[in-house]
Amino acid sequence: MKQNILAISGKPGLYLMIARGTSTLIVETLDEQKRRFNVSARDRITSLNDVSIYTDDEDVKLMQVFESMKAHEGGKPVALDVKNATKEQLADYVAQVLPNFDRDRVYPNDMRKLISWYNILVKNGQTDFIDPEDAEEEEKV
Repeated sequence: MKQNILAISGKPGLYLMIARGTSTLIVETLDEQKRRFNVSARDRITSLNDVSIYTDDEDVKLMQVFESMKAHEGGKPVALDVKNATKEQLADYVAQVLPNFDRDRVYPNDMRKLISWYNILVKNGQTDFIDPEDAEEEEKV
């Protein structure tokens, strides 16, 4: 399911891919309204499964960061108000869930998106960030 969750450049929030056409996708908003609309091939679409966060060592997949946030918050949304939070408050929170994130390459807007996206997913019941099979494969490696 996580590969079907998309971010679309220039549009707020997250979207669930419903169907795929030849040059379009049909997506549904992950909110109470559940609006559906077409997204063309010219829009910049990113699957959350393909996003990573810069760290001092190697990049960490976004889903692993979400899993860490879920453990930190007890499966509840983050209480931090991302719109009014300062750069230091955002960095302090991200450091709690990902201590070695690269403070030079992860900007405050990235941290705001991270927290906002996590809250959207939790509010919509999308909390299976890491598949058990994927976790087993990573442990073997």
